[in-house]
Amino acid sequence: QVQLVESGGGLVQPGGSLRLSCKASGFTFSSYPMFWHRQAPGKERGMVASITNTGGFTNYAASVKGRFTISRDNAKNTVYLQMNGLKPEDTAVYYCSVIRPGRGNDWGQGTQVTVSS
Repeated sequence: QVQLVESGGGLVQPGGSLRLSCKASGFTFSSYPMFWHRQAPGKERGMVASITNTGGFTNYAASVKGRFTISRDNAKNTVYLQMNGLKPEDTAVYYCSVIRPGRGNDWGQGTQVTVSS
Protein backbone atom coordinates (compact mmCIF):
# COMPACT_ATOMS: atom_id res chain seq x y z
CA GLN A 1 0.00 0.00 0.00
CA VAL A 2 1.03 3.61 -0.48
CA GLN A 3 3.03 5.10 2.37
CA LEU A 4 4.18 8.70 2.59
CA VAL A 5 6.28 9.60 5.62
CA GLU A 6 7.12 13.24 6.26
CA SER A 7 9.94 14.43 8.47
CA GLY A 8 11.97 17.53 9.19
CA GLY A 9 9.44 19.75 10.89
CA GLY A 10 10.10 21.62 14.09
CA LEU A 11 10.27 24.97 15.82
CA VAL A 12 12.20 27.72 14.07
CA GLN A 13 12.57 31.46 14.54
CA PRO A 14 11.24 33.91 11.97
CA GLY A 15 13.68 34.19 9.10
CA GLY A 16 14.99 30.69 9.68
CA SER A 17 15.03 27.65 7.43
CA LEU A 18 13.84 24.07 7.48
CA ARG A 19 13.98 21.24 4.98
CA LEU A 20 11.10 18.80 4.94
CA SER A 21 11.41 15.31 3.48
CA CYS A 22 8.75 12.87 2.36
CA LYS A 23 9.78 9.26 1.79
CA ALA A 24 7.41 7.37 -0.49
CA SER A 25 6.77 3.66 -0.95
CA GLY A 26 4.14 1.35 -2.38
CA PHE A 27 3.95 2.91 -5.83
CA THR A 28 6.20 3.82 -8.74
CA PHE A 29 7.41 7.14 -7.36
CA SER A 30 9.10 8.32 -10.55
CA SER A 31 5.84 8.10 -12.50
CA TYR A 32 3.85 10.70 -10.57
CA PRO A 33 3.90 14.38 -9.71
CA MET A 34 4.19 15.09 -6.02
CA PHE A 35 2.65 17.81 -3.87
CA TRP A 36 3.23 19.58 -0.59
CA HIS A 37 0.22 21.00 1.21
CA ARG A 38 -0.21 22.69 4.56
CA GLN A 39 -3.01 23.23 7.04
CA ALA A 40 -2.96 25.86 9.77
CA PRO A 41 -5.31 25.67 12.78
CA GLY A 42 -8.81 26.69 11.80
CA LYS A 43 -7.96 26.89 8.10
CA GLU A 44 -8.45 24.65 5.11
CA ARG A 45 -5.63 22.56 3.73
CA GLY A 46 -4.01 24.24 0.75
CA MET A 47 -1.36 23.40 -1.79
CA VAL A 48 2.08 24.86 -1.21
CA ALA A 49 4.12 23.40 -4.05
CA SER A 50 4.10 20.74 -6.73
CA ILE A 51 6.69 19.03 -8.90
CA THR A 52 6.36 16.93 -12.04
CA ASN A 53 7.46 13.32 -12.07
CA THR A 54 10.84 14.11 -13.61
CA GLY A 55 11.34 17.24 -11.54
CA GLY A 56 11.43 19.37 -14.66
CA PHE A 57 8.59 21.69 -13.67
CA THR A 58 7.56 23.12 -10.34
CA ASN A 59 4.70 25.29 -9.16
CA TYR A 60 4.22 27.31 -5.98
CA ALA A 61 1.53 29.09 -4.06
CA ALA A 62 1.95 32.85 -4.29
CA SER A 63 2.52 33.08 -0.54
CA VAL A 64 5.69 30.97 -0.67
CA LYS A 65 7.11 31.71 -4.11
CA GLY A 66 10.71 32.81 -3.88
CA ARG A 67 11.12 31.39 -0.37
CA PHE A 68 10.30 27.68 -0.75
CA THR A 69 11.83 25.17 -3.18
CA ILE A 70 10.39 21.76 -3.98
CA SER A 71 12.68 19.05 -5.33
CA ARG A 72 12.77 15.29 -5.63
CA ASP A 73 15.24 12.42 -5.80
CA ASN A 74 13.65 9.58 -7.74
CA ALA A 75 16.49 7.24 -6.82
CA LYS A 76 15.59 7.72 -3.15
CA ASN A 77 11.80 7.91 -3.63
CA THR A 78 11.86 11.17 -1.73
CA VAL A 79 10.43 14.63 -2.26
CA TYR A 80 11.77 17.65 -0.39
CA LEU A 81 10.58 21.10 0.56
CA GLN A 82 13.30 23.61 1.36
CA MET A 83 11.78 26.49 3.30
CA ASN A 84 13.76 29.70 3.73
CA GLY A 85 12.76 33.05 5.15
CA LEU A 86 10.11 31.44 7.32
CA LYS A 87 7.34 33.64 8.70
CA PRO A 88 4.92 33.06 11.58
CA GLU A 89 2.14 32.65 9.01
CA ASP A 90 3.96 29.59 7.66
CA THR A 91 3.09 27.77 10.88
CA ALA A 92 1.06 24.70 9.91
CA VAL A 93 1.08 20.95 9.56
CA TYR A 94 2.77 20.12 6.26
CA TYR A 95 1.65 17.12 4.24
CA CYS A 96 2.98 15.49 1.12
CA SER A 97 0.62 13.81 -1.29
CA VAL A 98 0.37 11.92 -4.55
CA ILE A 99 -2.60 11.71 -6.91
CA ARG A 100 -2.79 8.56 -8.94
CA PRO A 101 -5.48 8.64 -11.64
CA GLY A 102 -8.31 6.31 -10.74
CA ARG A 103 -6.94 5.77 -7.24
CA GLY A 104 -7.47 9.12 -5.59
CA ASN A 105 -5.21 11.14 -3.37
CA ASP A 106 -2.86 9.58 -0.82
CA TRP A 107 -1.52 11.63 2.11
CA GLY A 108 1.21 11.36 4.65
CA GLN A 109 0.63 11.84 8.36
CA GLY A 110 2.03 15.37 8.32
CA THR A 111 4.86 17.16 10.08
CA GLN A 112 4.40 20.22 12.28
CA VAL A 113 6.22 23.43 11.41
CA THR A 114 6.08 26.21 13.97
CA VAL A 115 7.63 29.61 13.28
CA SER A 116 7.90 31.66 16.44
CA SER A 117 10.35 33.74 18.40
